[in-house]
Amino acid sequence: MVAALLLQFAIGAVYAWSVFGKALSNEDAMNLSTSEASLTFTVTIGMIFIGSYIGGKVQDRTGPRPVALTGGIVYALGCIVASFALSHDSSQLWLLVLGYGVISGFGLGYAYIVPIAMLQKWFPDKRGLITGLAVAGFGFGAVVTAPVAQWLIAMTPTEPNRAFLPLGIGYLVLAVVGASFFRNPPADYAVPGWKPASTGRTQDAYKQFTEKEALRSPQWYLLTAILTLNVTVGIALIAQAAASAKDIAGYSVAGAAALVGVLALFNGGGRIFWAWVSGFTGRMWAFALMLGLQGICLLIVPHASNAVLFFILAAVIYLCYGGGFGTMPATAGDFFGVKHAGAIYGLMIIGWSLGGIIGPPIIAALIGDGEVKNYTLGYTVIGIIALVSLIFPLITKMPKPKTSVAEAATVESAAVD
Repeated sequence: MVAALLLQFAIGAVYAWSVFGKALSNEDAMNLSTSEASLTFTVTIGMIFIGSYIGGKVQDRTGPRPVALTGGIVYALGCIVASFALSHDSSQLWLLVLGYGVISGFGLGYAYIVPIAMLQKWFPDKRGLITGLAVAGFGFGAVVTAPVAQWLIAMTPTEPNRAFLPLGIGYLVLAVVGASFFRNPPADYAVPGWKPASTGRTQDAYKQFTEKEALRSPQWYLLTAILTLNVTVGIALIAQAAASAKDIAGYSVAGAAALVGVLALFNGGGRIFWAWVSGFTGRMWAFALMLGLQGICLLIVPHASNAVLFFILAAVIYLCYGGGFGTMPATAGDFFGVKHAGAIYGLMIIGWSLGGIIGPPIIAALIGDGEVKNYTLGYTVIGIIALVSLIFPLITKMPKPKTSVAEAATVESAAVD
């Protein structure tokens, strides 16, 4: 678990990109436009799916350690490549996109799926909580990295990309140390006193779906849709958090920046909280609550002129956004088994990429670029999307069991090999 967190802290630093985006937009640095500054992050998010799908398939065949090591090293090397984009104009934007966007994004996805799949095999009795903890490390990575990155950038403000070099070396150390301890449990591994059929989710050990079998089931598409929608509505606020806090609730520029940093804690904490809650409420009810709470809060946000109320609403949205990442890996394990979890959930990560690409442009277009921004229209539309999305968790049911309850323990034992 500790080894998994070390790797997740390193690759989770990607959420600190806004620190670099702001610095690179300065006239004395690369003088990037808003769209140019966001291009690198967009490419990174898009590459995550490609990396996670390939990494998930490879780890199902080779085990977690070589995949995690490779992904962590590639991610760190991409950051180091980005550190050489030192031009004082946008002529080297391609190098930044190649290093941090393409290379680091692929390495991030390649490594991200590994601890999630591995830990479910070590902790089959605490599948929701353990995956929540694993992805919480990813969410907290930006909390740790953002102030360090800001400090490094301040040393050479006209060449902010220089900060990528020491950060890349730091990521390399964390990733290599953490991934070196990764391994699947032995074939005869069992949690003392725990039986799969006693968890209350009797599908846990019924059938270990292959990737092709999962893709032939409607449940895979329903779960991917739920993840996509949860990301879309949550990231809509995340993309506009600082500006919204300033314009709606009257935060100062410094106060809005501090608010974003604090909200990142809820992003990380939500991954643990909702994963834990889903063990009591059931996975689909947990997703229904996440989408419902986000919908209500998004409808109220544009009218939250009080700074405290705005913070509470934003914190709930961040909590639910992170909760989707904490709960979905365990949900996929419940539905399809853990033997091929790497490939199956690796494919579902397309929901992360789609939501990350769809949400920010929609909210930006609805709010507008004029002096008077239409936050009411933007957040009302996104809030309605969240509430309509409730239909998906409510209609999603477990695949029908393929083996008897008596055979369940045998199948689950084989799945950890």
